[in-house]
Amino acid sequence: MYKTELLLKIYGFRQSLRFSLIISGLIILLVLSTGETQAQGNLLIMPRRIVFEGAKKSEQITVANTGKDTAKYVVSIVQMRMKDDGSFEKITTPDSGQYFSDKYIRFFPRTITLAPNESQVIKMQLNKAGKLAAGEYRSHIYFRALPKEKPLGEEEASKDTAAISIKLVPIFGITIPVIIRVGETSAKVELTNISLQIVNDTLPKLSMKFIRSGNNSVFGDIQVDYISPQGKVTKVGSVKGLAVYTPNTLRNFQCDLDRIKGIDYHTGKLHIVYTSPAEVKKAAKLAEGEIVLK
Repeated sequence: MYKTELLLKIYGFRQSLRFSLIISGLIILLVLSTGETQAQGNLLIMPRRIVFEGAKKSEQITVANTGKDTAKYVVSIVQMRMKDDGSFEKITTPDSGQYFSDKYIRFFPRTITLAPNESQVIKMQLNKAGKLAAGEYRSHIYFRALPKEKPLGEEEASKDTAAISIKLVPIFGITIPVIIRVGETSAKVELTNISLQIVNDTLPKLSMKFIRSGNNSVFGDIQVDYISPQGKVTKVGSVKGLAVYTPNTLRNFQCDLDRIKGIDYHTGKLHIVYTSPAEVKKAAKLAEGEIVLK
């Protein structure tokens, strides 16, 4: 609880008013996390992305409540822009070269109530997508937890009638992309501007740029290997589920590398490989790069 004395001037008179802020937390997250599942708060979602391509006409998403209380979630669609640093922001109008998929998908149910450790399937289907022009279409399914409602007639006790109490109720949410690919689609990606910085002489931080071209997104996992002057290879970093979405052609990326005894980040070299995720049937190397350490 935070108490702040505010001095207000109203119609020429000064009055002192105490505000008591009871903050439970307000968290609204629209993120794409790594790993095979998405998790935030007490919400667990599998898989982390949906892609319709080829003959696929239907998909399903499993939503699970991992908390100790019954929870209610509302399922909707939002439009997202990926920025050059990999973060997202909500938009209503597509950027040049960006196409939304929301008009061509159906999903149900749109409201779900889950008891503790209970799960439910969200069914998704393509709808009127047969005449779409070649390319990639993307929107995001948004799962938002509704705050718990108090029984009618239940009132909160107030110790100070002169105080103004504001209660912010936690709202948890998470999004996953729903992508439709039509016709001939392809993409290439290149790793450039690779550099290593030793922060405070202790923390190795690797930086690079992803340069994407083509008419579809790229999505994959990164592995960083340290190669000693003697040729010994040691894994020193990995990141799962990194994407560059259309229409973006650039993404800046940074990650911390492991501090492992015997590894000198001033000699040898780093080898970076970006591959399609393990769950993809035809895993492939998307890009690779290397930096000689000095």
